[in-house]
Amino acid sequence: MSEYFDPLEARDPSQREAALMDALPRQVAHAQRNTAAFGAILADVDAMAVTSRAALARLPVTRKNDLLERQKAERANDVFGGFSALVRGPQMPRVFASPGPIYEPEGSTPDYWRAARALFAAGFRAGDLVHNAFSYHMTPGAFIVESGAHAIGCSVFPAGTGQTEQQLQAIADLKPNAYLGTPSFLRILVEKAREAGSDISSLKKALTSGEALPPSLRDWFSQEAGMDVYQSYATADLGLLAYETGARQGLVLNEGALVEIVRPGTGDPVPEGEVGELVVTTFNTAYPLIRFGTGDLSAMLSGPCPTGRTNARIKGWMGRADQTTKIRGMFVHPGQVADIARRFPEVLKARLVVSGEMANDVMTLMVEAASAPQGLDARIGEAIRDVTKLRGDVQLMQPGTLPNDGKVIEDARSYK
Repeated sequence: MSEYFDPLEARDPSQREAALMDALPRQVAHAQRNTAAFGAILADVDAMAVTSRAALARLPVTRKNDLLERQKAERANDVFGGFSALVRGPQMPRVFASPGPIYEPEGSTPDYWRAARALFAAGFRAGDLVHNAFSYHMTPGAFIVESGAHAIGCSVFPAGTGQTEQQLQAIADLKPNAYLGTPSFLRILVEKAREAGSDISSLKKALTSGEALPPSLRDWFSQEAGMDVYQSYATADLGLLAYETGARQGLVLNEGALVEIVRPGTGDPVPEGEVGELVVTTFNTAYPLIRFGTGDLSAMLSGPCPTGRTNARIKGWMGRADQTTKIRGMFVHPGQVADIARRFPEVLKARLVVSGEMANDVMTLMVEAASAPQGLDARIGEAIRDVTKLRGDVQLMQPGTLPNDGKVIEDARSYK
């Protein structure tokens, strides 16, 4: 099994799905019993009945803003807003802060953030010395990947961010063979090393996150610096969720999480291949997030990874799902567009396009319809006014016409 971090990566997909569905009702019940937040959010849910993806999809989505608001409301009594099942002490070695601020606890289990599998797929092995240039300040980024490196058996130099000259000196002296950090900072290190005549040729492999890694930049690292660079997807709330393999065909979902892709502004799963918001349920008992909306867009790829890893794959980060837009002084949300579409069985997909110049907004709902009975556009127009309190035009379109980019609201206004 030297090609994989563990046998779980290559197990039969039906075995993985059965294991997830077996663990799911117990995790929902655990969240209800041990966290005040999900005790309230899931108060009317029979946890033992949540044994399928369809049943899971009926549960509410908790988004980052919901987490922030609960934390603010409970700050005097519980800084985590009732989402953590941990108590302070040895089982909570660290507490982190993300913008908001949102506070996240860290549990004490080895490889708590589930990062080792991603590092292993990127070629990290026991005995490697890793230059970790993720931030060690307040946020968990550096600790997410450091815990994975330790689980593999790597040594870690905690470089953090900034102080480029000192980092170049440390690389030249210590000769680490692996890098962790953002791709943009790695490029800065390579370019500054050239200018300064610093030797950083020991760096041969890298795992990046926090930013997109376009193929052009990956090729640049390979050609200009001799580095084999991979990418991964992680969040401060959920840990490491997906990682790239040698196949370079999307990101393989990590074990230990159940991932859905839903239509932005809703909790409704979309078909395979359609772009939507990543919603994640973790099986982390310390911080049990159930249907947590990441706010990030992606899409599922069909088929398994050519490396033999059998979990599903996503395309990677494709933008943000929160497309709330102010139109004629009123905020319009993706959920409102979904509400309009749900009123008409003929509607397959809808996209609200806002055009014109600022202070002269034109709102058009582009609608893919399976059929267009007479008066459908007028009835949809009435629904627009009812839901948004604004008037808008309706344009009926053939199925498959709208772009597959996850956009529910497109702001095409001129801001000149």
